[in-house]
Amino acid sequence: MIGFLIAILIFNTVAFSTNRRLTINQIVHIWLFTISLQTLVDVYVDIKYHGYWYFKKGIDWLAIPTIIFIVPPVNMMFLNWFPLEKSLRQRILYFSAWYFSILFYETLTLLPEPWGYFHYGWWNLGYSALVDPFLLLTLLYFYKWVCRWEKMAVNNQEM
Repeated sequence: MIGFLIAILIFNTVAFSTNRRLTINQIVHIWLFTISLQTLVDVYVDIKYHGYWYFKKGIDWLAIPTIIFIVPPVNMMFLNWFPLEKSLRQRILYFSAWYFSILFYETLTLLPEPWGYFHYGWWNLGYSALVDPFLLLTLLYFYKWVCRWEKMAVNNQEM
């Protein structure tokens, strides 16, 4: 529980105090998209198939803060600092750094209580290593899609 509370405090503080790029609209979209996707995946992998779980197996009220306050601010940081206007090499290096950082953080969450709060059933770090790039790319494309819609809305207001 200690690691969980520290993560919530650090991730949210850093995400909101360093944000220079994301608009309120984008933050709300990212937050809701993240919660929706994570809940959808957790319903199957966590609850139905017991691949992993947070504090305890099954439906757990303590999982709610995990879904709401851990991954969304991390996604905010990833997008806020993403080098959109930089070279492909710099974007790949940035993406890779986040990829390995996320895997490292997942390893930390597997520590015993009171530091860890995540548990594996049949899931393992190898599955996360395969899935995480797709999740990060999906997030990035969703963000670009929201930005396009914002630009279209502004252009329509100017007419």
